[in-house]
Amino acid sequence: MVGGARAVARCDALGGAPYSDMPDGLYRGYLTPAYAAAQDALAGWMADAGMTVRRDPAANLIGHYAGTDVQAPALLIGSHLDSVRDGGRYDGPLGILLGIEAVAALHAAGRRMRFPIEVIAFGDEEGSRFPAAMLTSRAVAGTLDVAALEVADADGVTLAEALATLPPFVLSEVEAQIPGAALAARASTSLSTNGDEDALAANRHPSASWGLPGEGASAPQKTPASAGVTAFGEARIPEALAYLEAHIEQGPVLEAEGLAVGTVTGIAAQLRLQASVIGVAGHAGTASMPLRRDALAGAAEMMLAIERIARADASDLVATVGRIEALPGAANVIPGTVRFTIDIRSGDPARRDRAAEAILDAIAAIADARGLDFDVDHIHDLPASPCDPALMDLLDAATAAAGQPMRRLVSGAGHDAMVMAALCPTAMLFVRCRGGISHNPAEHVDPADAEIALRVMLGFIERLGDAA
Repeated sequence: MVGGARAVARCDALGGAPYSDMPDGLYRGYLTPAYAAAQDALAGWMADAGMTVRRDPAANLIGHYAGTDVQAPALLIGSHLDSVRDGGRYDGPLGILLGIEAVAALHAAGRRMRFPIEVIAFGDEEGSRFPAAMLTSRAVAGTLDVAALEVADADGVTLAEALATLPPFVLSEVEAQIPGAALAARASTSLSTNGDEDALAANRHPSASWGLPGEGASAPQKTPASAGVTAFGEARIPEALAYLEAHIEQGPVLEAEGLAVGTVTGIAAQLRLQASVIGVAGHAGTASMPLRRDALAGAAEMMLAIERIARADASDLVATVGRIEALPGAANVIPGTVRFTIDIRSGDPARRDRAAEAILDAIAAIADARGLDFDVDHIHDLPASPCDPALMDLLDAATAAAGQPMRRLVSGAGHDAMVMAALCPTAMLFVRCRGGISHNPAEHVDPADAEIALRVMLGFIERLGDAA
């Protein structure tokens, strides 16, 4: 099994028990038992690929592959280990596992770059457990506001409590769950080498069927559970050469054009609004149609206007109403209040802002014509995060060298790369996913596409070495 196919197979292995917190599907929340189990698996694979492994104070898992220059800043390769509820298997983990495979290929060839390579499995990109997202990448990038750590999940468990109960990680026998893979024999569950590298080498027996040479690689270090959030910011990495993230596209463009991979130009600017429409609630049977001030009918017209404005732009601009609440919510009562969200995104911040202004003008005109009041609150405003032009050129060159057409496209979804841009230059490689489906159990990646992505990543690393 070649590296790309192995990365896909390992994503599949991580898609069920004990790596999921739900029995019939995939949900892996930050700092849950499934999260800890998945870290165990990744730690073993990182060690077998020739890396030393550590868990940082934000509970990110990091594999380190040394370079020849001990003073050189590292190339960071990463993505996220958490998932949405009832999500897909490749959103996040594929980027981590392709990073591990890239290091495994270098290690198998006896290659060391001048710079070290660190593969990072971030903890909470999705924000599916705690009401905040990308806390762990913000900690690494040094942009985290400590006030954001004062959060609790739906069960009332605080972030500090969850960190304090996270167990030490151990090497996993996840290979047993993948068809055709033999168990890797582990002579000891303790992962501390205590300086005895000979004993470590004698105790580790990488699985021959996986073909990952691990001789001489240090096993992960056994780390105590965190005392809480006080040390969270110590996860900050002071300097990095670059950040590379491979990720499924989560959209249909690559598949529609028959392409396996594409270079991301940047992550779209995102604006989220909360609209409230206020009319007059009334009896459904006695209020005549001409006299009604129906908040839901007005909101429906506003939503159609939002769609019309986004469609008319004929660009990468997208606008979405994702949540609606009509009150009082009775079948025989005309809605008096409606609340709905508006999500507007574009790779061009000016385009996004023009669309937002047009949408607000349309909402105001509709409210005025229908005798309704309205209010719009800004929930968040995320600037566009362009990828580094020089790194995009390296990805394009690596794509061409892998025999693939070059294609550049913007990401409408947010990723850890947008946070890491505050630390270092960033690059992203999109991988085709079937039907453009993501955040869904039907999410699928062809192993052949993952193999192409791995070749591109290796070509990128080589070219970065030449340029560094």
